[in-house]
Amino acid sequence: MRRTSLEHRTKSDRAYWELGLYREAAEAVGSFHSGAYRVSRPGHSLEPTDSGEDAARRARGQVRRYCAGNRLNKLGTLTYAAACHDPARLRDDLAGFFRRLRRTVGEPFPYLWVPEWHAGGHGLHAHFAVARWIHHSQIKAAWGQGFVHIKLLGDLPVGSGVLGEARKAARYLSKYVSKDLDGPMAGLHRYDVARGFQPQRLALAGTSADQVLGQATAVMGREPARVWRSSDMERWQRPPALWAQWNG
Repeated sequence: MRRTSLEHRTKSDRAYWELGLYREAAEAVGSFHSGAYRVSRPGHSLEPTDSGEDAARRARGQVRRYCAGNRLNKLGTLTYAAACHDPARLRDDLAGFFRRLRRTVGEPFPYLWVPEWHAGGHGLHAHFAVARWIHHSQIKAAWGQGFVHIKLLGDLPVGSGVLGEARKAARYLSKYVSKDLDGPMAGLHRYDVARGFQPQRLALAGTSADQVLGQATAVMGREPARVWRSSDMERWQRPPALWAQWNG
């Protein structure tokens, strides 16, 4: 069996905190690593398992960071005039849609899309987010399969800014990465993104949660607006973990 770098490090019984800081997304996530939390220990995996719940959790985090890091604050919906029930066809149609849209815009741009079944399973449609304004007529021409809708997100507290709008878009899109896990889309990607725009991860290490959080705060140049610690959870069954988020 192939050994991951994280598994290899635990064999030395070193104990340390590692925090991944995604500066563009203004978010950090990390955990404590120690020989006490070996990969083979049931219920204490250092890496998420392949269960649907863990896969959905990973996907939601990736969607959140991609949207925030690229400031995707405009939401769109693509529907079919004649119902589509084939997930593979939806993916092919979306690939063609974004190729045509890139040609229309004239350059690559970040985007993220998620599929969804209509209520009752009556066909598929897709939701997507972009950062730039693209005229409705251009989106409609690039789609060519039916109906389109796009809007800029609002109804946010004063001062939320583009970052706050992008996080709201991520919350909206994240709802769909956990749906229909065992249905016709089981085993398919829960979402897709434009390549080349992934937020960069800066790895920080230290002997305590406070130390790595302090390092991240120094890089960001300000205190985090929100911090979550597993130590505040009564029934946490995984290695100690930490998450932080900064305002724009």
